[in-house]
Amino acid sequence: MKIYFLSLGILLLGALLSTVVKEHWKFKVCSVFSFVSALMMLVPSLMVLFSGNVLSKTVYMSPLLGDVNFVIDPLSAFFVIVISIMSFLGTVYANGYMKPYLDKGMNISSHCFFLMMLIASMLMVVTVQNALFFLIVWEIMSLSSFFLVIFEGEKKEVISAGIKYLVYMHLSVIFIIAAFVLLNIQSNSLDFGVFASVMQNNPMLINIVFTLAFIGFGIKAGFVPFHNWLPDAHPAAPTHVSGIMSGVMIKTGIYGILRVLMFVGIPTRFISYMVLIIAVVSALYGVLYAITQHDIKRLLAYHSIENIGIIGIGIAVGMLGLSYGNPVVAALGFAGGILHVLNHSIFKELLFFAAGAAYLKSHTRNIEELGGLIKPMPYTALMFIVGSVAICGLPPFNGFISEFLIYSGMIQGVPSSEINLFLTLIFAIAGLAMVGTMAILCFTKASGIMFLGNPRSEHAAEVKGDVGRVMLIPMGILAFLTFFIGVFPQYFIIGVLRPVSEFVTVQGDFMIFNSIIEFTSIISWYFLMFLIITLILFAVRAVMNRKFERHTTWGCGYDRPNNHMQYTASSYANLFISTLKPLFKRVSHIKKPKELFPKEAYYELEIQDIEEAYIVKPLINWDEKFLTKFERIQSGNIQQYILIGLVFLILAIIGMIYFGG
Repeated sequence: MKIYFLSLGILLLGALLSTVVKEHWKFKVCSVFSFVSALMMLVPSLMVLFSGNVLSKTVYMSPLLGDVNFVIDPLSAFFVIVISIMSFLGTVYANGYMKPYLDKGMNISSHCFFLMMLIASMLMVVTVQNALFFLIVWEIMSLSSFFLVIFEGEKKEVISAGIKYLVYMHLSVIFIIAAFVLLNIQSNSLDFGVFASVMQNNPMLINIVFTLAFIGFGIKAGFVPFHNWLPDAHPAAPTHVSGIMSGVMIKTGIYGILRVLMFVGIPTRFISYMVLIIAVVSALYGVLYAITQHDIKRLLAYHSIENIGIIGIGIAVGMLGLSYGNPVVAALGFAGGILHVLNHSIFKELLFFAAGAAYLKSHTRNIEELGGLIKPMPYTALMFIVGSVAICGLPPFNGFISEFLIYSGMIQGVPSSEINLFLTLIFAIAGLAMVGTMAILCFTKASGIMFLGNPRSEHAAEVKGDVGRVMLIPMGILAFLTFFIGVFPQYFIIGVLRPVSEFVTVQGDFMIFNSIIEFTSIISWYFLMFLIITLILFAVRAVMNRKFERHTTWGCGYDRPNNHMQYTASSYANLFISTLKPLFKRVSHIKKPKELFPKEAYYELEIQDIEEAYIVKPLINWDEKFLTKFERIQSGNIQQYILIGLVFLILAIIGMIYFGG
């Protein structure tokens, strides 16, 4: 554990040092210190993952906190690896992405400080085993990310998104505190190890505590209906922050759910079905609303909700396997869910980074104004397409493997004689299949409209070159990981065996996974054969192209196509969206032509989140109306303030006399 604490110290030292060096050195300092910290964090984490031994250190904090245990068990080790590697790549990418802001003379000292604090706090969240100290570092994580989100605070929409994010994070911590208070009352302790002992064989306590914790951690993760902050915060933040938040930070919510599940032991069927239903709804809701988005970062934010739903499905299948006494189903579900935590962090960071590169060059996030970027930005286009294939769960990339494990767990549970389980799993399988179909629709739209065709606006037409190496290298590493995990999945499935064993008691040396590892080894050979055949076909095509002279195909009179002769994002998805009208609030912005040769006419369709439109906004409007009734109190009149104070004092004295007597 000495290495763990030393690497935390390096992050904090980097945070302090970044505030005093010159502006153009700040992100370089963050990159170097986060790289050293990540390397050091990998040492104890990999030792725990492959040996199964648990590392721990007890630190006396204060009379209030007492002894605080820092523990790296297999579950913590897995999350430490994900946080360290993905955060380091985010800091490297920031060197290129933030250069225009530096060129404008913006001060980024606080941004770098909070970026390093976010990484350190996330690492502490997944290792600390004391409820009160956990809440402290959880709050540091939320506040650090809040200050990162509002980096461009001069924009009204950024401040609005930041405030909404902060409100949701404090709602989150209220539910987590409630769960911990109940456990503290039952155990008279703040230690996580003691919590587990009081939860065993107490179904009522399990249902109450887990539900409270699931709501609290589910808000951070972005499960529906607790997701409303996420589509606003991710677009508002700088792209490297969006990538870290979506790829890493929201996974701390998943960690919290899994950690509380370790307290529970065998979950009740009630909470198992609850998690599965919410997860399936989240996956469907997220991908459905992603299809309707024109802001590329908002589109990716909704896909974070979708993939959190997929992770939740895997966890719920594992919980159902435990509650029904089927270790095979449980192991497959947990393995798929935990592996998808890693896979999603990789391809979602890749997609955000590619989207950020396109925004940096075109100065717009509206995909309706892009097009043809594959010519000036071929490497960025390739990275986005790789990420798109991976997030759709298609082989030979990593998204396929984790979803395959989740499908396998559900299919193993379908033959159950329990009609409730049978019907629920059939519904979940159909839902996950529908999610994959809609994801393909969404990303063929996004990648096609952004990178293919002709430029649709001056923003796209003025793009002259790709981004620099400092941004392309992190994207290249992430793209390689998506492919490597997809082609050699067996090694990464072995890597999640130890975390899975925290939930499932497996007889022998993980015998349940032997057939899975053998099958995925066969799959990897097929993937390699597919790759070799593809490369051969491209080589043959390149040779054939040299032998034949190329001519332009006859265009039937349309030899000079323009940007009006191609699909828009709206028209591409309109047929599908029009069949699901009740699920959206559609707002049309139209200016009809009123003359023979109109100078201006347009039609824009805005799709609003139904929860935002029918629940959140009405509540905010009611709250504003209620609070405006008290505006008269703040009149600026000193005599009125004295009168109010006097009235309050008299009422307080009367209350003390009445109730005291």
